[in-house]
Amino acid sequence: MTTPLVEMKDVSIAFGGVQAVDNVSIELHAGEVVGLLGHNGAGKSTLIKMLSGAYKMDSGQIYINGDKATITTPRDARDYNIETIYQTLALADNLDAASNLFLGRELTTALGFVDDDRMEAETRKIMARLNPNFKKLKEPVSALSGGQRQSVAIARAVYFNAKILIMDEPTAALGVHETAMVAELIQELKKQGLGIFLISHDTREMMELCDRVAVMKNGQMVGTERVEDVTEDDILSMIILGKNPREAA
Repeated sequence: MTTPLVEMKDVSIAFGGVQAVDNVSIELHAGEVVGLLGHNGAGKSTLIKMLSGAYKMDSGQIYINGDKATITTPRDARDYNIETIYQTLALADNLDAASNLFLGRELTTALGFVDDDRMEAETRKIMARLNPNFKKLKEPVSALSGGQRQSVAIARAVYFNAKILIMDEPTAALGVHETAMVAELIQELKKQGLGIFLISHDTREMMELCDRVAVMKNGQMVGTERVEDVTEDDILSMIILGKNPREAA
């Protein structure tokens, strides 16, 4: 096996005496999508927030490309090429795609002025790579569909050299066509060698989009399985009962 892009080993965190994540290990390889499933409060979002720098773990280690990493802030995570796309997308509704892509990291001319033309050209290039059907570069993102907004958020992460992408419920509240668009984007990112952690409640979607699924319950890892080795019922059993059906046999 190749060295994992990410390896979280025996990580734990507690809030007010409640063990939110308890001694959990998980890994992610380049060109792989790993789905994280579990009821609300299972610990999946908390686990990922330790990787994204939103929370500082109490114990455990994180390795990036085999080297021990220190991640205590979101800036640390970005330095390791980890980008997070939250469900809210964190887009400025009144700005267009290019302005959102470079928000806070604007390109400037030699004289220090914001270089709108160059930002638009760069946005066209990254969009052509990710979503060639995206044409609404001049419109405010408030006028875009859910899938198009997701495209802008993903393009921003990829443009700034994300190698590890965390996607939180990327198809929540999207229609069938929009969900298919996001699925195509994820497949394209896989081809480009990114590793993706995908958080979702939708077991069917996970079976279609992921290479492996990891199920958490009560802060602990129930198990991680390749999707071809399990059924949707197996995954539901892991979520509800907290037991790995293959190990129970």
